[in-house]
Amino acid sequence: MIVVTGAAGFIGSMTVSKLNEMGFDNIAIVDDFGKAEKASNWQNLRFEVRIERDIFIEWAQMNAERIDFVFHLGARTDTTEFDYEVFRKLNIEYSKAIWNLCSAHNIGLVYASSAATYGDGEKGYDDDTALIPALKPLNPYGRSKQEFDVWVLQQQTTPPNWYGLKFFNVYGPNEYHKGRMASVVFHGFNQIKNDGVVRLFRSHRAEYEDGYQLRDFVYVKDLTNVMAFLMTEKPKSDIYNLGTGKARAFLDLAKATFAALNKEPNVEFTDIPQDIRDKYQYFTQADMHKLRLQAGYDKSFYSLEDGVRDYVQNYLLKR
Repeated sequence: MIVVTGAAGFIGSMTVSKLNEMGFDNIAIVDDFGKAEKASNWQNLRFEVRIERDIFIEWAQMNAERIDFVFHLGARTDTTEFDYEVFRKLNIEYSKAIWNLCSAHNIGLVYASSAATYGDGEKGYDDDTALIPALKPLNPYGRSKQEFDVWVLQQQTTPPNWYGLKFFNVYGPNEYHKGRMASVVFHGFNQIKNDGVVRLFRSHRAEYEDGYQLRDFVYVKDLTNVMAFLMTEKPKSDIYNLGTGKARAFLDLAKATFAALNKEPNVEFTDIPQDIRDKYQYFTQADMHKLRLQAGYDKSFYSLEDGVRDYVQNYLLKR
């Protein structure tokens, strides 16, 4: 059996969908299933059992001999939440319990880390584990992911195959419930549909022009392809970056969204909200050498334009 935590969420539900495509339906999906806005993400998926997040650890301890692999993708991901206790409970302590369970019962594990651990990028975006303890995240969410990564690297007892994945800026189907935290593609599509315009954050740093803040935007289907590869091929256990390795401007993202709708670009700029302005990343770009060379992942990634086109034309327009 394969376990997917966060299965009602964005990346988790797309991971279950990928497993279904591969022929797996002996899946345990784990989440807080009381949130109606997430129901469409998981109700049409194939799985064996649905388990509420709060009782999963107890259930897993009683059913550990049935579990072959765990994708731990459930987390509190709101970068505008500043109560660290929320992150400590869900992103650190819960993750430690899953790690210890997998270690005790020889269960393979993929868990979600984040590019938010890199902070403002002053120390670069190299996923060399020797550099990880020195990283300085900008917000409590990034700090919680960093704290767990550092804890993992200190463990003597580990799952037989384990992989921490530092997700960069992910976009794609099933993020519809995320509100403010959904991707710029999702918000841009709705802004175009409603007002004919995409609104981007104005730059508040002189070295970046408006719209030319740079991020490594990665399509969710690339994430699920990589995770499937790790489960089946079992390369060296480690913490890996997961982006495209190429930074692109937010303006490029907006233009790609207009192009997917066969419309001329129309972009306006608005100030970054004060509550996140001093914690805003102006540049991210994954160093992908370790996943490519050490793990041996050789499949190409979606270009920004191809990923946005697939998302807009095959999902957003058909919702």
